[in-house]
Parts: sequence; structure tokens; C-alpha cells
Amino acid sequence: MSDEVEPGRVRVRLDLSYDGKDFSGWAKQSTRRTVQGELESALRTVMRLDAPVELTVAGRTDAGVHARGQVAHVDLAEEVWAEHHDKLLRRLAGRLPHDVRVWKVAEAPAGFNARFSAVWRRYAYRVGDHRGGVDPLRRGHVLWHQWPLDVAAMNEASKALLGEHDFAAYCRKREGATTIRTLQQLSWERAEDGVITATVRADAFCHNMVRSLVGALLHVGDGHRPVDWPGKVLAAAVRDSSVHVVRPHGLTLEEVGYPADELLAERSRQARNLRTLPGAAQTPGCC
Repeated sequence: MSDEVEPGRVRVRLDLSYDGKDFSGWAKQSTRRTVQGELESALRTVMRLDAPVELTVAGRTDAGVHARGQVAHVDLAEEVWAEHHDKLLRRLAGRLPHDVRVWKVAEAPAGFNARFSAVWRRYAYRVGDHRGGVDPLRRGHVLWHQWPLDVAAMNEASKALLGEHDFAAYCRKREGATTIRTLQQLSWERAEDGVITATVRADAFCHNMVRSLVGALLHVGDGHRPVDWPGKVLAAAVRDSSVHVVRPHGLTLEEVGYPADELLAERSRQARNLRTLPGAAQTPGCC
């Protein structure tokens, strides 16, 4: 596959953020409010387009999940971009609802694809274990856990999950998609205010992966499971009913990483390749 833009069109990168509370996820749905639906509607309106536009996103977040550093792209006719590019950001600010904001719009470099060119996505999951609950001003972004958490134990348990693995035990399987991922970082830190943040970075994520990993590690942190349990679950490579998928509101997509401009097209091609582990049969799907 090629990411060459059709003649007469321009690929535009959008950097955006949103509060996921009142969205049914990123992906457009005919009967539900979604981030993609709001953005595409706003773009069509402010540029007075006859036909709908279609956004490609770096990470399709689930219902209730937030984003601080989401990235998307859209292909526009050259004359449309020339007419609207210098006014687009201000007009979107006036048209979009207050729970989604676009911070930057710019012509993308050659070979750029918001989804396939990305080399990593970084999420944060925030948890509070104070006996009194969560600060009411942060209740929409921090999960309350009713037992005290041992951050050192969670960090120790996280080590067995790093690297390239089949994360089938921590993912909701989708037809035709692989569950092999490379987990680059999984670490926990308690801030001065007591809120614990899990930083989770990978080349890509399968469905429910971050929330499942967090759920398993919270069981370790509160003493309900031993430190080696999450690694044993991973090694089984099958969905484990004892792994709890935590609620979405504690999760935020913080940042998406891309390679240097000259490497974008090659990265996009690599990301579309079939992914297998050594000695395993090929599994269809991407990222």
C-alpha cells in the first residue's frame, strides 16, 4: 500500500484533545455522539464542503477515554486548503463543542499517515487509593481504588510484561486482527497529591489492552494477587476471565510518536505487515 496523496489534494495533520466523558468513543456511529463525528461535521461546515470528509486517527479510543495528544489526518482539495488553512483553527474553535479542541492544523510531510506512521502511543491511567475517595474536581479522570496500593509491587510485576508478546490474555480479540504488540514502557508513580499514574507506551495497542493491564496490576498492588501473576497470565496467551477491565475514565491518550519525516513512508509500510512471533503461524491484521 502507498500513502501517496491523490493529485490535486493535500494531506493535513490535526493535533487535538478531548474529554471522553460524553463521547461514545472516537469512531463515527450513526446514532451516537463520537469525536470523529463531531470533527468531521465541523470540518465540513466551516469549509463549506459539498461532500463529507473522512479522518484517519492515530488511536481509536473507546467510549469514555480521554485524549490530550491525539493525532488525525484528512485529505483536502488543494484549492480548499489554500482558501481555508489560515482561518481553519479559529473557525473550528467557534464550531466545535467545548469537550473537543483542535490545537494545530498543518500540511503533513510526504508519506505521513496518522495511524500507520506512528512508532508509539503513550497512555496514562490515573488511580487514587485515598480512603476518602477522589478529589471531586478530578473525579472524571481518576479511578478510585478502595484498597491501598503498593506501587513498588506493581512496578515489579510490570517488568514481565515488557517487550514483544502476544497479548491475547489482555485483549478483546477482533476478527482478522493480531494481538501481538511491543510494550515499550509500563511504569507506576505516586505523585505528591497521592494520585498514582501508570505510564503505558507501545508501538500499538489492541482492544482493551491498557485497561486490562491496569486491572491486573491493581490486583497485585492491593495484595489480591502475587507479583508473578500478570506474567503468568500473559504466558497463557488466552483471554483470562479473572483479568478485570478497569473503567475508561481514568485513561488518557497523552502522546503519539512519529519518526523523522524521511522515515514516515517506510514506517507506514512496515506497520501494515503481518506480525508474528518467532515460531508462530502468521496472523492477519495490522499494528
